Amino acid sequence: MDALTYLFSSWIQPDLLFLTALGAFAGIYIGAIPGLSVTMAVSILISFTFSWEVNPALALMNGIFMGGVYGGSRTAILLNIPGAPAAIATSLDGYPMAKKGEAGQAIGLSTVMSFIGGLVGIVVLAIAAPTISEFAIKFQPRDYMLIAVMGILLVGALSGESLAKGVFAGAFGILLGTVGLDPMTAEQRFTFGSVSLMNGISSIALMIGMFGVSEALLQIHHLNAQAVKQKIDRIVPLWGDIKRHLSLTLQSSGIGVIIGALPGTGGDIAALMAYDHAKRITKNPEVPFGQGAKEGLIAPESANNAAVGGAYIPMLTLGIPGDAVTAVIIGALFIHGLNPGPLLLLEKPDMFWFTVGNLVLADIFMLIFGLTGIRIFTKIIECPKAVLFPLILLLSVVGAYSINNSVADVWWMLGFGVFGYFMKLYGYQVAPVILGIILSRLMDDNWRRAIISERESLPDFALGILTSPLSATLLGIIVFVLFTQTRWWKRRFGAAPTSVDAIKSN
Repeated sequence: MDALTYLFSSWIQPDLLFLTALGAFAGIYIGAIPGLSVTMAVSILISFTFSWEVNPALALMNGIFMGGVYGGSRTAILLNIPGAPAAIATSLDGYPMAKKGEAGQAIGLSTVMSFIGGLVGIVVLAIAAPTISEFAIKFQPRDYMLIAVMGILLVGALSGESLAKGVFAGAFGILLGTVGLDPMTAEQRFTFGSVSLMNGISSIALMIGMFGVSEALLQIHHLNAQAVKQKIDRIVPLWGDIKRHLSLTLQSSGIGVIIGALPGTGGDIAALMAYDHAKRITKNPEVPFGQGAKEGLIAPESANNAAVGGAYIPMLTLGIPGDAVTAVIIGALFIHGLNPGPLLLLEKPDMFWFTVGNLVLADIFMLIFGLTGIRIFTKIIECPKAVLFPLILLLSVVGAYSINNSVADVWWMLGFGVFGYFMKLYGYQVAPVILGIILSRLMDDNWRRAIISERESLPDFALGILTSPLSATLLGIIVFVLFTQTRWWKRRFGAAPTSVDAIKSN
């Protein structure tokens, strides 16, 4: 009975209800602006909520977190500029849908599937948090390294029909991710003595440039083309659509929860893995992947929101943040005198159940606000291209500058925008570059931790992988994924159709 009281406490108190709604609304629009991250918004909030009671502060932060993860999909679908790395995979099929006049349908579908994914993550948090935490804590550095390798194999799914070009782009991204000071030894890597390179290259600036600026430059070739009229007569998806894709949504949500529960990962990796999963299991999509397949939109959107619930699992039960946002939230909890960890459920069950109930409320508000304002948003891509392109460039410059208030990030963004333009022009996908820079740190750090823990002995490292059930399972999955890339497998079992033209357009 007490648990139920705590669970619904934010539902019946007007101030908490208002703050959760405000957070979800603000999160959607902050998340939609490239460069303005949810982490930054929650960090700023801490200074404002320092003197508040803990429940109102958590209500606002939960709302922003849930809304912000979803909000990145808006600009990914409408402008091909992901608002956050978690929306990169969304743009692969969401933007082609918008180009065909189906932006309203794409946003409606992404909103509903984000809601379902978020709900799955919260349910798992409520009923299986201790079990998932015990599982997640068993992951050794070598297991994180193997997960990063699995992530790199996603290049196969993001490369279109040319795996060689995808591998080149992914390797280039990994190289860019190593630029800066070595996190363990503080030695300079590929900085060429430049102070501005010591902090590394911002993955957000690179993402904005490669997706946003390059798209604006590409569209200069079509300045006289008429804007596509968007069909927004039906925003809420048909029940048949939801029912048909429910199985994929639940599978993708499961991926999101597990990846989200692993400390140091997050919604971006979960979304890319879910996209790859959708591409592998969907044999005959109505529309090919890369040309506006609904499955390519549903999988990443349900996974990245499910990762929110997953990220709370290690934070509340082990005191280990699942991602950057929960790292900030855990700091806020310490400020308010709480001590997240194994004893939280015993000593402060009210806090655990309040968080669960409040996240459900934030998810509902995300659904409500996500399904409103779509008609105004879709007008953006009906603007004349002469107005739209400067708008994209302005958004890109503001987004890149707001990351660190640094002009250098703007120059990087513009430089990679031009580079991304030529990559697209010659049939190279830009998504593997982003994937490479995101995963390079995870792979680099955990490879070195793993080899140091084995006293720099490669045979011991290999033996550790083969004798650990968890590591051996991950290795088996990697071998299986590699096997599915062989010509024999593709001839025998087929592959989801792709289109070179669609890949070029992304």
